[in-house]
Amino acid sequence: MVAFQFFLVLLAAFPSGTWAVPATQSIASRAVSVSTPLGPAQGVLGVDGVNRFAVRYATSTRWAPSTIVTEWELPNGSDDPTAFPLQCPQIRVDPSTYSEDCLSMLIYVPVDFTVDSNVPTLVWIHGGSFDSGNATGPGLDGSQLAVATNSIVAVIQYRLGALGLLVPDGSTNLAVKDTINALTFLQTVLPSFGGDASMITLAGQSSGASMIRTLLATPSASSLFRNAILQSDPFDYGFLTLETQAILQSAFNDLVYCSASDTACQMALTLDEILSAQTTVEDESVDLDPSTGQGSPLRPVRDGQLVTTPLDSTAPFPAVSKPLLLSNVKDEAGPTVYQLLFPGPDPVDASLFEPVCDVSLGPNRTQIVMDSPFYPVDPNGDARVPLQTLATDYLWKCAAWTFARTWVANGGNAFVGLYTLGATYPPNVVNTTFCLETGSVCHRDDIYIVFGTTPNPTPAQIALTAEMQARYRMFMSTGNPNAPALEPWKAATTSNVYAKELGVKTTSNGLAPVGACIPSFWGEAVQYDYQFYDI
Repeated sequence: MVAFQFFLVLLAAFPSGTWAVPATQSIASRAVSVSTPLGPAQGVLGVDGVNRFAVRYATSTRWAPSTIVTEWELPNGSDDPTAFPLQCPQIRVDPSTYSEDCLSMLIYVPVDFTVDSNVPTLVWIHGGSFDSGNATGPGLDGSQLAVATNSIVAVIQYRLGALGLLVPDGSTNLAVKDTINALTFLQTVLPSFGGDASMITLAGQSSGASMIRTLLATPSASSLFRNAILQSDPFDYGFLTLETQAILQSAFNDLVYCSASDTACQMALTLDEILSAQTTVEDESVDLDPSTGQGSPLRPVRDGQLVTTPLDSTAPFPAVSKPLLLSNVKDEAGPTVYQLLFPGPDPVDASLFEPVCDVSLGPNRTQIVMDSPFYPVDPNGDARVPLQTLATDYLWKCAAWTFARTWVANGGNAFVGLYTLGATYPPNVVNTTFCLETGSVCHRDDIYIVFGTTPNPTPAQIALTAEMQARYRMFMSTGNPNAPALEPWKAATTSNVYAKELGVKTTSNGLAPVGACIPSFWGEAVQYDYQFYDI
């Protein structure tokens, strides 16, 4: 089923990476050790004056809740502190790079920190539609970010896909519980590295941002972090309902031929069998239940116990207080439209705009879109142009702005931004040149900018990285991204989100054009999916 609400999953395997070692310096001479309540933390001095520690934060057997470790352990039973953790099982990667023993994180600590430093910590949660990604993905080396923000940076992993979100006995949200355990682990060890455990900021991109939204809807996790940065969260997708989760779970159990109670059968399954069944469920999810959407059909569930609120307009919004920073990129849907739907250099006939909309939105919502002035279709133009704008608004940008207004209305502060400059992320060059075109900023093109890991950056990219890292540094400490010598960034209100352009200034006031992102259109005239399916 073709639908532009399909998230681009990673289309190629990325190696875990290597740690550059100067030829004149041995591994032994770069080894570092820090005393923690869980025992000595063994790490390695990186080339940027930052110590890197790889650690297993929790353990678990298959489809069981994870348990926080009681002793400091290197990942995967390793005795090499320079080794990177194996990623969690997922498709499209070399099986030798993953393991079910994947509940690990990487902690980056500038060398001049002491136990008395009391610095904040940024915890990064990777994206990947809840079925791919890892802590060692392209650009996720936290060394430069840690130095620039004068903070500790931790990049975490959690169980993905069926292993984290399709438990045969019907249990829900194992992946969310893994993330909570990672944060609880950090509460214990951060003071040993100079971190203030009360000053944790969560940051993540795409499904990583969705995981943070899940934690915002989880009262038991509230005390584990103070601020949150959500980059490119597909707010249009709500949490799954218990009813939808049960449908997906039943389909998965049927595919693996294991009943809900047959643990012996479940434990005997190979990872290939589990991943194959997971892929089938994801591919058929919209036919099983249209509310799943094809972009991220396996995702956290509002179970009423751990995740207690949808955090949207389908139920009363709780009182909130945490400061949020919400950002999008200008062309979020570029990979979806130009890679998945219509790859290749040739324009797409304008007549296809309406039927593609109809597949994703249905006839009623499509007609409202067609009658509006927001997505004009040039009869002689390329249908991908308005489709990309529409999909960006629908899934990401306008949905984020709606969330910001609601967050503010219920007591929180929110700062909204739009990246008008980025750095092309590796998967965005597959099957298209769109994301390489001057001015394009595609989904994930903000990652290199934030981490300061852009290969061969231009002066403009260097400047934007410096700006964003300065803003993140202030936000982590104060809950406000305004920093000395930088242009003011106004907080959102219930009527105007004041979305700041980040990078190239396209308007005289430096604010992103509102376009269709007005309360009377998206979220009212045209419902988001979470409204349309009442989830």
